[in-house]
Amino acid sequence: MSSSDPDAVTPPAAVTAGRSHQGLLAVLGPTATGKSALGLALAERYGGEIVSCDSAAVYRGFDIGTDKVTNRERRGIPHHLVDVANPADTYTAAQYARDASAAIFAIHGRGRLPILVGGTGFYYRALARGLFPGPGGDRDLRARLRRIAEHRGVGLLHRMVRRVDPASAARIQPGDEMRLVRALEVYFLTGRPLTAHFAETASPLGAMPIVAVAVRLPAEDLGRRIARRVDAQFERGLLDEVRGLLARGVPEDAQPFRGLVYRQVLELLHGVRSETDTRELIIRENRRYARRQLIWFRKEPNLVWFEGAGESPGTIAKVAEWCDARVADCGVWRA
Repeated sequence: MSSSDPDAVTPPAAVTAGRSHQGLLAVLGPTATGKSALGLALAERYGGEIVSCDSAAVYRGFDIGTDKVTNRERRGIPHHLVDVANPADTYTAAQYARDASAAIFAIHGRGRLPILVGGTGFYYRALARGLFPGPGGDRDLRARLRRIAEHRGVGLLHRMVRRVDPASAARIQPGDEMRLVRALEVYFLTGRPLTAHFAETASPLGAMPIVAVAVRLPAEDLGRRIARRVDAQFERGLLDEVRGLLARGVPEDAQPFRGLVYRQVLELLHGVRSETDTRELIIRENRRYARRQLIWFRKEPNLVWFEGAGESPGTIAKVAEWCDARVADCGVWRA
């Protein structure tokens, strides 16, 4: 925020003095709450760089349906872990944790503050607490589970996961066949759910301090914001984006096409439902996803919640006031 901004909050001397302690500031929360705007404001305030925590934004070419921050909107602030994977790649949480930690250490090396921004709870957990290596893939077991999904529906896999690992079922979308298969594979091969293994892991960040905040909104307000965003995605050319991806040879079973928005748009292009019904479905699915995110992040330790949209000057001021002393203790400031 510039000094001429009437809503700007002047950072205290303790922050502007600049300290050598190196930590991570995280801005988390459900979809459509304004996390990106809040992250940008904090990056300007603390001389930071953004590290995305979004499992959809890692894929190149999937821009409109993921609401990626455009180059113009970034205002010159570097963004990391965006557009790092080809659409046909399978980009895992373990890979994210490795790449994000490398980016964070590099940002420290430049004397700047890394600011993690996003809503993919599993990615955040993988980075903040680590993932267990897990058993190798069992081709025969995976084939059997995929046949179950093919003949009896992916929903059955989700119900199976819910019986043996309710925590994983809460974070994995019901249509995410790949992650459901992996959760069941780990359970059948080890006799223990994924979440039981997580407690035995270590973060790739080591003992790095993390200052974590999250924003949330009342359900009715969030629902209206989601509806406006979905309408804006269609107006910006979401259908043409998907047609272009298909024309460039991106297969329909590519991982990013399985995600929210893109999965429903593919069904629209195949005539499964009308555009109006598709928009309504995407809005409903986004609202369900936001509820799952809220449940997930409520279980994260040491996460401080703020009420209000992330782009609101009032929210920015409240978060900045709370963060100032903590960033001075565990981050670096460069005016």
